[in-house]
Amino acid sequence: MEHRGVCSSLQDCLNVLSKLAAGHEVQTSNSSNPCIIRGKIIIQQSHGESAPGKSASIQLYSRTQVDPSTRKGKLSGKAHLKNGKSGWYDGTRITTYEIKFFVEADFGIPGAFVIKNQHKHKFFLQSATLEIPDAQTIHFDCNSWVYPVDKTKIDRLFFPNTSYLPNKTPNALVKLREEELISLRGDGTGEREEWDRIYDYDFYNDLGNPDKGSQHERPVLGGSKTYPYPRRGRTGRPPSHNDPLTESRPEKIKLDIYVPPDERFSPKKLSEFIENTIQATVHFLIPEAKSLSQENTSHFESFDEMLNLFTSKRNQVVEGWLKEKLKTMVPDELLKKITRASKENPTKFPLPQVLAENELAWKDDEEFGRQMLAGINPGVIKRLKEFPPKSANGDMSSIKESDIANNLDGLTFSQAMNQWRIFILDYHDYLMPFLNKINKNGVCAYASRTLLFLRNDASLKPVAIELSLPSSSSIEENNRVFLPSTEGTEAALWQLAKAHVAVNDSGYHQLISHWLKTHAIVEPFIIATRRQLSVMHPIHWLLNPHFKDTMHTNALARSLLINSGGILEKTLFTGEISMELSSALYNHWRFDEQSLPKDLLKRGLALTDSEKPSGVQLLFEDYPYGADGLDIWDAIKTWVKDFCSLFYTNDDSVNSDNEIQAWWSEIKEVGHGDKPNETWYQMTTCSDLIEVLTTLIWTASALHAAVNFGQYGYAGYPPNHPTMCRKFIPEEGTQEFAEFLRDPDKFYLKMLPERFEMTLSVALIEVLSRHISDEVYLGQQPSLEWTDNEQIREKFKQFGENLKEVEKKIVERNRDPKLKNRWGPAKIPYKLLYPDTSNVGFRGGITGRGIPNSISI
Repeated sequence: MEHRGVCSSLQDCLNVLSKLAAGHEVQTSNSSNPCIIRGKIIIQQSHGESAPGKSASIQLYSRTQVDPSTRKGKLSGKAHLKNGKSGWYDGTRITTYEIKFFVEADFGIPGAFVIKNQHKHKFFLQSATLEIPDAQTIHFDCNSWVYPVDKTKIDRLFFPNTSYLPNKTPNALVKLREEELISLRGDGTGEREEWDRIYDYDFYNDLGNPDKGSQHERPVLGGSKTYPYPRRGRTGRPPSHNDPLTESRPEKIKLDIYVPPDERFSPKKLSEFIENTIQATVHFLIPEAKSLSQENTSHFESFDEMLNLFTSKRNQVVEGWLKEKLKTMVPDELLKKITRASKENPTKFPLPQVLAENELAWKDDEEFGRQMLAGINPGVIKRLKEFPPKSANGDMSSIKESDIANNLDGLTFSQAMNQWRIFILDYHDYLMPFLNKINKNGVCAYASRTLLFLRNDASLKPVAIELSLPSSSSIEENNRVFLPSTEGTEAALWQLAKAHVAVNDSGYHQLISHWLKTHAIVEPFIIATRRQLSVMHPIHWLLNPHFKDTMHTNALARSLLINSGGILEKTLFTGEISMELSSALYNHWRFDEQSLPKDLLKRGLALTDSEKPSGVQLLFEDYPYGADGLDIWDAIKTWVKDFCSLFYTNDDSVNSDNEIQAWWSEIKEVGHGDKPNETWYQMTTCSDLIEVLTTLIWTASALHAAVNFGQYGYAGYPPNHPTMCRKFIPEEGTQEFAEFLRDPDKFYLKMLPERFEMTLSVALIEVLSRHISDEVYLGQQPSLEWTDNEQIREKFKQFGENLKEVEKKIVERNRDPKLKNRWGPAKIPYKLLYPDTSNVGFRGGITGRGIPNSISI
C-alpha cells in the first residue's frame, strides 16, 4: 500500500484511466488522482439459496470529509459484488467477494457503508473489511439479513467496529447516527413485514387465540395493574375477530414470526435449531407410537418401563392420529420432516445425568435438598427468619416445633434457628390464590412449604413438608404436614409429598426463574438499546453480544411454547393460567434484585462483607450456585467497570450522555412501564451505570445458563422433577389409600403426568438444554476484529483471564471432598456456571456446562 492520497499502485491508476478512455463508468469523481479502497464482503448462505452477486452494490461514507450539501460524510461511487468465491467454513457455506472502490484523493477515511440488495432474495451479510491506501484496515461485524430494496425502499447502513459517545462522534457521521436511530424507531403503526427493521413495544396480547373458541382466550399481559408485564417486540398484526384487544394469530403455527432482521437467527443456527427440534420430537413420538401399538395404558406401569425411554432403540412408525395431535403444536414445515426422520432414524432419548451413576439417587433426601442449591432452580431457597412460617396475609403454617425438633442432629430448635440452620423452599403464597383454577381437568396441585436443616457437612436435610389446599369455607386452609421416614407407609407417603414439592418447583422454575426473570425481563432492554443507543455507542457495543438471538427465541416461544394450547400449557401443572401466574410474580420483581449479591442478601444466603469484591460473604461455602455465581459476577463487574472507565471519566459524563439517559428512561417508563414506582437506579453516576450493566449481562449470560442448560440433566428423568401430578396424596380410610398401600410405586407413577405429557416434556427440555454450535461464550467474541480499540482489547483479554481463574476455582471445588453439594448422591459435578473458555471448537449438544453470552435458546 502507498501513502494516503496516492493510488495504491501504478497499475491501478492505469486501469482507471483505461476505463475512462473506453467510456466505461468508474466509481470516482472527476479527480485526476483517484485512489483505490479494497474490500472483502462475506455472506452466509442457506442451503439452496443463491448469492446476490452483482445484484448487490455498496457505497462508502467518509468519516473525515463532510459533503456540505447533505451534511453527511462524502459518498463514494458504487462497487458491485462480482465473482464471489464460495466454500464451506465450520459447517457454514459462505461466499466471499473482493471489491474495489475508486475514490477521489481527498475522500478521507471510510466511516460507514450502505449496501443495496437488488437481488430477489434476502441474504445474510456476515462481515466486511476495507483496506485503505495507508495500510489501515477497517472491520465491520454485520451479522444481519439484508432484504431486497424493492421491499425495504431504503439501502442498508452499516457502521464499523468503532465506538463513540454521542458528543465524540465525527462530524461526518453525526447525521447518519441520528437518522439511523430515527428509522429504527418507526412510527408505531402498521403490521410489520419480515424486512422491516423497526423496534417498537407491545403488550403480550398475542398468547390467546379467541377466534378458535373461548378455551383459547387469555388475558392481555402488560398495560394494567391487574396483569403487569414486561413489553415485547411489536408485530402489529390486526386484532382477532372475537376480541379487539387480542392480536390475531396466523392460522397455522410458523417459525417465521416477525422480529427485526438483526435479531433473526443466522442460516446456520436456524438450520441447527430445526434439526434439534426434529430429533427431540422423534424421541417423543417413537415411544408414544409404540405404547399405542401395544395397547398400553396412558401411564407408565413401572420405573423400568420409563427407563426404556433412554436405554433401547425403537423402530415403530408414527401413528396417523399422533400426527394430528402434533398439528396443533408443530409448524407444517416441520411435520413432514419429523415423520420422515421418525422412520429413517429411530433413536432414543439421551441418558440424563441424574441417572448416569445411580438410578435411585433421585429418591435420596440429601439429593432432594442438594438440588435446591445446585440443581436447575437454585435461586429460590432462603433462610427461615421466623417460625412458624406465615403468609403475606398473616396466616400461619401448620408445621410445629415438635414436628422437626427431633430431626436437627442434636440441636434444639432454638439453637438451629439462632445458628441460621433452618431454610425454607416456599411455594405457598404464589400458588394459593390460583389453586382453584389450576385443579381441574385432572390436575391435582398443592401449595407447598418445605423446611430443611443445614447439617454440619453443609448438606440440606428436608425435615418437614406442608401441602396446602384452599378450604371450601374460604376461611381456613386445608393443610397436611409430612415428615421424613425411611420405612413402610410413612416413607412412601414422604416420597409422594416430595414429588408434589418438585412439581411446584418445576412450575416456578420454568415460568419465573427461567422465562420471566431472563427471557421476558431482557427483551425490553434489547428494544430500548436498538431504539436509543446508536450501534456506534460504546454501551450498545458492550451489550450487543448479550442480546444475540433473544428476540427471535422469545418470538418462537410465543408461537410454540407459552401460547394458548402451547407445549408449556400441555406439560406444566399450571396449564392455561401459566402466563397469568407469571404476571402475578412480576408484580414482586425488581431490577436491582436481579443482582446476584442483592438476591443472596435478600434470601439470607449471604451477609454483607465490604472486604469481598462482591460486597457479600456466603452464609456457608458449599452453595455451588452462590459460590460460582459470585466469582462470575465479580469477573463481569470488573470487565464492565474497566470498559466504562475508557469512555466515562466522571459522573457528569454519564449525566450528559443523552443517548444513555434516553435509553434508561425508556426502559423504566415504557419497556418495564408497569413498574414506574419501582426502585430503579437513578443513572446519575458511573456507579449506577456499572451496576445496571453488570446486572443485565449477568442475567443474559450466567443466570440464564444456570437455570437452562442443566434442565435435561435433572428434569430429563420426570420422576426427579415432575411437571404435574394427576392425583392428590390419598387420605387414610379412602379407596385410593387402599390402592396406594397395595402398590406404592404404581400409585406414584399414576400420580405423575400421563405418558404423552411426560415424553413431550422430556422432548421440550432436550431442545432447550442443547447448546447451539454457533454460540459465543462469555469472555469470547464472534470475530478476531471485534473492536479497533487496543485498550478495550487489553481489558477484554484480562476478562478472559479472570474467567479462566474462575474455572480453576470451580475445578478445585469439585475436587474437594468436603464440598458434598458439588456432587451429591447423584454424582453430578456442578458445572452449570463453568465458563468453558478453552472450548473454542464445536460446542453444540447437551453438555451441562458453558455460559453463552446471550439468551439464545
